Amino acid sequence: MKTSQVWDILVKFKHFCKCQGWRTSENEDWVEMGNSYHNFLWTREVSPESFRKIVTNKKCVIRNGQSYHVVEAAYTAWIFSETPPESLVKTVYENPELCKRTALYDMSQMTQGKSVCVKLNKTESAVFQEFENFLQSKYEVKVVPIPFLTAEGAENDTYTAATLA
Repeated sequence: MKTSQVWDILVKFKHFCKCQGWRTSENEDWVEMGNSYHNFLWTREVSPESFRKIVTNKKCVIRNGQSYHVVEAAYTAWIFSETPPESLVKTVYENPELCKRTALYDMSQMTQGKSVCVKLNKTESAVFQEFENFLQSKYEVKVVPIPFLTAEGAENDTYTAATLA
């Protein structure tokens, strides 16, 4: 699966969300469920400083016609097409407040043809749960927790693509 195919999955998921009666955007990657916004940020990589600024800001840009406005995102999911640095994963994992509203999805193995998505999702976002179910049911992708978060990987404090192979 190529990086562009991972993008296509997000587009198809947004269509699925519309069918669920949730509001989505043609141009931005957010889903409105009830009165809360669930923001998706798709990236190959991000600097640690930019990551920290974005996750602490909690903002989401909404376009209405020709105008834009900013809302607070209840939840943000980061979709990585390359394995995120361990420092970013630990930034979220070690901060209970960030962990409640930030999910990380490493889809790098999918871009290499494997049907595995590695996640850190401790949020209560029903949209993110549906995203995981969507990956499993529509694409037969195995969604697994980041290895160092599991009992078997508890002594292994590093998160690299090698630990997932």
